[in-house]
Amino acid sequence: MPAACDSVLEDIEDIVSAEDLKPHDRQFVRRNVLPKVRKRNSQKNTQTDDDPPSDRQVLPSTLIIPGAQKIWIRTWGCSHNNSDGEYMAGQLAAYGYKITDNSAEADLWLLNSCTVKNPAEDHFRNSIKKAQEGKKKVVLAGCVPQAQPRQDYLKGLSIIGVQQIDRVVEVVEETIKGHSVRLLGQKKDNGKRLGGARLDLPKIRKNPLIEIISINTGCLNACTYCKTKHARGDLASYPIEELVDRAKQSFQEGVCEIWLTSEDTGAYGRDIGTDLPTLLWKLVEAIPEGAMLRLGMTNPPYILEHLEEMAKILNHPRVYAFLHIPVQSASDSVLMDMKREYCVADFKQVVDFLKEKVPGITIATDIICGFPGETDEDFQETMKLVEQYRFPSLFINQFYPRPGTPAAKMHQVPAAVKKQRTKDLSQLFHSYNPYDHKIGERQRVLVTEESFDSNYYVAHNPFYEQVLVPKDPLLMGKMVEVNIYEAGKHFMKGQPVSDARVYTASITRPLAKGEVSGLTEEFRHAPQNGTNWKADPSAEIPVKTPLGSWISLQLPWQQEGGGLKILSVSLGLLAVLVMFYYGGMKTEL
Repeated sequence: MPAACDSVLEDIEDIVSAEDLKPHDRQFVRRNVLPKVRKRNSQKNTQTDDDPPSDRQVLPSTLIIPGAQKIWIRTWGCSHNNSDGEYMAGQLAAYGYKITDNSAEADLWLLNSCTVKNPAEDHFRNSIKKAQEGKKKVVLAGCVPQAQPRQDYLKGLSIIGVQQIDRVVEVVEETIKGHSVRLLGQKKDNGKRLGGARLDLPKIRKNPLIEIISINTGCLNACTYCKTKHARGDLASYPIEELVDRAKQSFQEGVCEIWLTSEDTGAYGRDIGTDLPTLLWKLVEAIPEGAMLRLGMTNPPYILEHLEEMAKILNHPRVYAFLHIPVQSASDSVLMDMKREYCVADFKQVVDFLKEKVPGITIATDIICGFPGETDEDFQETMKLVEQYRFPSLFINQFYPRPGTPAAKMHQVPAAVKKQRTKDLSQLFHSYNPYDHKIGERQRVLVTEESFDSNYYVAHNPFYEQVLVPKDPLLMGKMVEVNIYEAGKHFMKGQPVSDARVYTASITRPLAKGEVSGLTEEFRHAPQNGTNWKADPSAEIPVKTPLGSWISLQLPWQQEGGGLKILSVSLGLLAVLVMFYYGGMKTEL
């Protein structure tokens, strides 16, 4: 493998081959179908001066046609990463690839990684090894390869960067051809970093009823334990009009629930002269009756100045009264070592204000157990905070030092202590039942998915609390009223009220599971089922005709900006190409 395979490459032209045309040279490649005649030679297998050069030999008997393969996609991590995975699946399907749930039958594995914790990366690494053992082609995506592309176990493998997911088709095609491609660059406009790939790209929603919209990428913090910052970078927000357009399109496709996601939704807009409340009010105008909006994670510093407006928005009937605000620790000294840029009093101010102004609001939070330097006293402060607020949703994480982060170089808490603190906090969390007092209530819920055990449908009430309802297909995608008759630690069970009104978010039929969303004209006219030769915008394809002559075909794809866009390819051209190829084979025989 040439050394170039191990370097971080910036564009699709950086494919590992010293003989490949350079981008400058490609400007002068002939752009028409040019016949090239060769003289007949009496001796077979003797190459004449008119024969094609060594890189233009007869096409192999097993013709590799990118676009005809099956692809298995595995995504780890947050909803932002899941949204990226949906976009990549949609683009690949729009170009003819078959997205399969069966990893064994797939020709290529697209592994979309998470770098938050060691276990997630371990699963990612093991999946790479399993793919290689199974002789599968592999393309890597997500935060792990973006943050550390030079790791040994990533050498020689194709990588699609977190801001380059709109070019996944190119990377997959070149990988199928045997090349190693790495696209890790940033999207920029006049030198200014953009939020990422376009929002109007095709996607395959994991749940056709739920649209995940990334409102920005990156953040304004520099937390000492965070590896995601290395991958997602500084804050870059999408314009409000693009986000609203995406939401409207989703509702037109039968979506009834929208999740807004990012590394920090509270920081939205600070880089483009706007803010989160302004975006939310615009989105609320676009939400039809019977549909709901869920806001993603926000850090305390950036929500403090918008508390009044946020309370009004969270009280809106089409917005879940739910907010995910990570505290991480209730010790100010630990928060300082984490560089979290707030103190415990700030967190309490946010929670207390919202609880007062938004009755019944669900506050979810995160806690890290065993951060470097955390003392027993520090940890007890965290235990007291949980006891005080009795969070119904609590994400407990044992600290893992991530390579390259400042926290990895700090004095570590012994593993046994970290484990015990995680266990103690988990026991406290499971000591209370947050929903017992709601038995007997009549609640309005939105039904969006099936439970893991397939015994119930899953719905959420206005506070985004999980309610299990009977598996009646007529309920899916509908907002109905139920009577709560049972409560557990993480859920309630409800029975639909027979005489209650049923709300439908949209008269549009939801897309079928696996159906591609957001097909613009650009993608609707894309060739499919193996006809999409487009990774190289200027390379000529040598084809031998039945008469023994060679023609060089250069298909009409052109590069514009950061990605290749389709001009036109007809099925007739493919038929001609195949006819020439197979006819040439018969002539030789």
